[in-house]
Order: sequence, then structure tokens, then C-alpha cells
Amino acid sequence: MNLQEMIARQRELTEQARSAGRTSLTADEQREFDELQRQIEALQNSNPTPTHASTPASGERAATPAASAPTPTPAAPNAENERRAGVEAERTRIREITALCRDFGIDEARFVNSDMTIDQVRANVLEQLRANSGPVNARVTGTGEDARRAAISDALLMRAGIHIENPAAGASDFAGASLRSIAASCLAAENGGSGSDYFMMDASRLFDVLMQRQYLTPVAAFPSILDQTIEKAYVEGHRTAPVTFDRFCSIGSLSDFKKATNRYVAGSFGDFLEVPEGGELKHFVPQDEKLPQRELKTYGRQFTMSRQAFIDDDIGMITRLPRQAAQAARRTQNKQVYDILVNNQVIYDGTNLFTSGHKNLLAKGTDITQEAVQSMILALGGHVNDAGDAILIRPAYLIVPLGYKFKMYTLFNSATISASGDVNPLYQYRDQIEIVEDATINALVKSGSPIPWFMMGAKDDAETIQVDYLNGKAIPNVRRMEVAGQLGYVWDFYLDWGISVQDFRGVVKNPGVAITSPLALA
Repeated sequence: MNLQEMIARQRELTEQARSAGRTSLTADEQREFDELQRQIEALQNSNPTPTHASTPASGERAATPAASAPTPTPAAPNAENERRAGVEAERTRIREITALCRDFGIDEARFVNSDMTIDQVRANVLEQLRANSGPVNARVTGTGEDARRAAISDALLMRAGIHIENPAAGASDFAGASLRSIAASCLAAENGGSGSDYFMMDASRLFDVLMQRQYLTPVAAFPSILDQTIEKAYVEGHRTAPVTFDRFCSIGSLSDFKKATNRYVAGSFGDFLEVPEGGELKHFVPQDEKLPQRELKTYGRQFTMSRQAFIDDDIGMITRLPRQAAQAARRTQNKQVYDILVNNQVIYDGTNLFTSGHKNLLAKGTDITQEAVQSMILALGGHVNDAGDAILIRPAYLIVPLGYKFKMYTLFNSATISASGDVNPLYQYRDQIEIVEDATINALVKSGSPIPWFMMGAKDDAETIQVDYLNGKAIPNVRRMEVAGQLGYVWDFYLDWGISVQDFRGVVKNPGVAITSPLALA
């Protein structure tokens, strides 16, 4: 191999590792890379001596000029040094471009094969990020620095009172660290450890340095620690959000934002037909009677950890607010689901969800009583398909406003209903019907008005309300942004979801009565 081929092979080895999602070479690849490096350095350090014509011995006849070998002209020493420097400079340029592009997931080939300098490439990459409003995320490398960042992130969360199941090793060492001390430590480490001046800066000056570093070096340690902390906080917020919709809603997935039309509503497959000897099976063709539509929309919010928050050491900006953001996303979905039920929205067939024609609305609202629950069970199981066959929908959920669960518990968990020992017919449903109590129902109803409650069938029997997410991702996305003129670190939170009614037959509404508290509030 010549010099160019060796360098090209080294580049090929690193490209193979990057394409495979690896941050380092395998043992065999590393050995080959090192051997190529040894050969390159040996070739660069060699200084071949020019070959001169030898002086003929005494008595020998000198060769004629035509027959003598041409005498090569020795290369000037400064020209050879320039050649070596050029080769080394090109190798350094390729190495730095490859590392920079890998940090941002950019194909480095068009930069490597150009005559752009590393500064020009860096400027080009930053311009792309600004133009595309691309997220600036830290690159995970699996090094000791990553472990340190994880430990600091967990320490911030624990300081904010957020429970961490398995904190990163060393997290307790940073339990009392302020944002200012963490930032100074990160800047000093990135400066090779010679950054004592950072610890003596006032918070305002330190913040200015951090913002400049974020712009020039998006993979800097301090913003990476903030990203990790925020991600863990909002995942915890998603997990602990006080919502109930996902207990009775079906969960689905869509791959894009186009309207998705179901081919048909779950209906009759008909009876199994006897097949006589030598006969043929009858083919079933589903009927496209009703076409519920599913469609995704994007919801989100943005927040900033401001310069003032940094100076005030307000860690709640990166712990409390992200957790609240994730909870807000879940509460929004919860409210949208209950709004469909309480406000009786128009559905796919052009009518309201609850109507006498749908046979899913009790004529008169009632309190929680045995008779009311039995009526709702009968209504839920009273639907027939187009062939006149019963649709077997088992009662699975009673969805009630805040304050009704007390009565529900008594209604289902007493084996008898009188002193004489009369059997409670609802006792058999105590393990089949789940009570879902949510104050969102109360909040959606005007004060003093009747508050409805609902019975819903098992999801396997009838999909009533479905919540779809883009590619099934239910946890909000978060990304740190570069915002011109913004004094602070800015994060976007966003999530794609859609909520639709799939079948009116799986739910029954009791219009309810006004709820009065047993104790008057002062």
C-alpha cells in the first residue's frame, strides 16, 4: 500500500465502526489500524538516499554517457519536510472532521473529500443546526466522563426530592453541589483540568461562558448533564401522573399524520356453517357500515432555564418543571377522553356518542343504586349485530366522578343487602368490574348540575375509545434548542397523539344527579 491507500484503509475501519453504531474499534480492527499507523509513520520518517553512479575501478573503462544510468536528483531537504507536513496536516484534518461529524450524526464523506478546513466544516455544521432547528444532544460515549455526568444528574434529582431507584455510582458525592459549582467543574475538566479561574468567576460571568461554550461545543458536559436530569425528571412525571384514561381506553399506534380510516366497525362474523362432505366453506366479507377515523395531532410546550435561575441555583427549573410538563401531557389526554364522555361529542356516524338511537343512554339520571347498575349492564349487553345476533359485551369498568367510589365499594362488596340475608346480585361482579373514579368528570360539569357516570365493556369485546401515538411513543419528546437572543437554555416538550371513538356500543351513560357533599365546607 502507498501512503494514500493506508490512510484510506484507516478511514474505512473507523467508518465501519460508526456504521455499526460502535464508538470504538474491535480488537482486530484496532490491531490493523495500529499497524497501518506504524507503517505510515515509518514511511513519513524515512529519507531515502539518492542513488549515484559509482566510480569505475582502475583499469576499467568508464561507461559511455549513453549507457550510464541516469543520476536521480536528490530532493531538497525543505521540500521533503513540506511533503511530510502536508501529509500529517491532511491526516489531522480528516481525523477532526470525522470526529465532529460523528458527534452530530452527519455523513463526513462530502467534507473529507472536499478541500474545506476544519474551521469551515465546523461553521457549516453549526449553520445546518441553526437552519434546521435541530436538537443539540450530548453524544453517549460510554466513558468515565459519562459515569460522572450520570452521577451529577442523579444527585440533582435527589436534591430536588425525586426518588431514584438505582442512583449512579458516586451520586452522593455531589449531593450538595450547586449549578454554579457543577458548571465550573465541567468547564475546568474540558480545559484539561487547568481551569481554576472558572471557580473564581461570579455566576453571571460563568453563565456567559457556558452559553458561549454551548454554541461552539454543543456536546459540552454541563448542558449534557442538564439534558440527562430533565429526561429522568419527565420520565418520572409521566410515570406518576394522576390519570385514569389508560385503564379503560385502547392504546394504538399510527406511523404518520394522515387520517387513518378503519375498514369496518367490529360486527358480526355470522354463525359457523355446517360443511357437508365434499362441500365448500362459505366466504365471509366484512361490511363497511361505519368508518371511524383516527388522526394524530402534535401538542407541546417550551420552557427555559433562564440566566436568573442559574444565578439563583434554582434546580427546580430542571427537575420540577420537566416532571410537571410530562404530567401535563398526560392530564391533557385524560381531559380529552373525559370530554368525549361528559360532553357527548359527535362521533364517526354524524350523531352524538350517547343517544336513544344508539341504545346507550339511560332515560333518567340516577344516583348509585343496585337498580341503576343492573340497568346499565342490561343496556350494555342488549346490542345486536346486523344479523340479529347478540353482541356479547361484558361489563368491565364503572367510570364515576369523585365521591362515588364509597357507594360503589358498598354496592359490590356486600354479600347481602338486608338484615334478613337477601343476596346481593352485584356481589358476583366484584372482581369483574373495575371502579374508575376521576375528579375530571366533576370539573367538566357546571356546579350544581347533574354529574354523569358510565359503564364500559371489556376492551376485547368492543373498542370504545382509542388513544393513538406516533409509532407507539407515549412519553413526550424533549430536545434542547439554540434560540437566538434567548438568555438561557431552552427545551421543547412535544408529543403526537390522537383520540377517537371506535364503537358506541361499548359504553352506557347514566345522566346522573347533582352530587351533594355529606359535610358542608366552611
